[in-house]
Amino acid sequence: MDKQMTAAEVVAQLKDGMTIGIGGWGPRRKPMALVREILRSDLKDLSLVSYGGADVGMLCAAGKVKKVVFAFVSLDFIPLEPYFRQARQGGELEVMEIDEGMMLLGLRAAAWGLPFMPTEVGLGTDIITQNPDIKVIDSPYDDKEWVAMPALRLDAALIHVDRADKRGVCQIAGPDHYMDDMYARAATQTYVSCDELVDSDYFKDPAVARQVFWERSATSGVVHIPGGAHPSSCSPAYGFDVPHYKVYTASAKAEGGFQGYCDQYLGESEADYQQNVGGLEAIKSIELPTY
Repeated sequence: MDKQMTAAEVVAQLKDGMTIGIGGWGPRRKPMALVREILRSDLKDLSLVSYGGADVGMLCAAGKVKKVVFAFVSLDFIPLEPYFRQARQGGELEVMEIDEGMMLLGLRAAAWGLPFMPTEVGLGTDIITQNPDIKVIDSPYDDKEWVAMPALRLDAALIHVDRADKRGVCQIAGPDHYMDDMYARAATQTYVSCDELVDSDYFKDPAVARQVFWERSATSGVVHIPGGAHPSSCSPAYGFDVPHYKVYTASAKAEGGFQGYCDQYLGESEADYQQNVGGLEAIKSIELPTY
């Protein structure tokens, strides 16, 4: 079974109005090459579910987003993603703003085929008053109330991993796989970009097999894009590009705005983009952050 695709073939499977989950966390292991391919497309009216970073900000800046389900949209060392901030403050988006754990529960409910997951998180807060789709229910066993976090069902998920084989077995070698396994299982179709395409025998090593977090049957397509997480990180291979994020953030206040950023960096292909940011070797040489 060969699930190899190009980024353009992945985007061709996406349709206007879809709900798309984007894996990773803030500036960490985002499928940015796939996001850039969406930027080059005519897709619009998307609903995004993301522990957001520049993935959300860029798609908002390009006018492709109708709604965002999020717990945060941040570049980490830059607390608020600049283009998401502009869209949010301008009232351009529908939003479901929730707690990080509620996001996980919503993805888990979808992954498990449940309509909702009960939780105490959100009781007595404006999460309930500001999100009419989130209901409070009575327990059938005692007098307690619970928040019924609805399933966050995804038409498609986009994820970046360290390595994958052509069958869709994926390895995340970093210290945290975030919620990507839930994204993969919550989606009707899951498309994965990888830094390295490996032979299936690679996964015979038990230490490697322990870094496989979802079944290959959940992977619909694999795109080999070395450096495809840039400017986010793909630990332990490379860190996030702080100087590039600073340039990107500054563009939000510059005369050319996001279009100026795209004119300088996006190009007509991922090869163009990587050349414009200094090349693959420059991406691979970015040091991991120290905390």
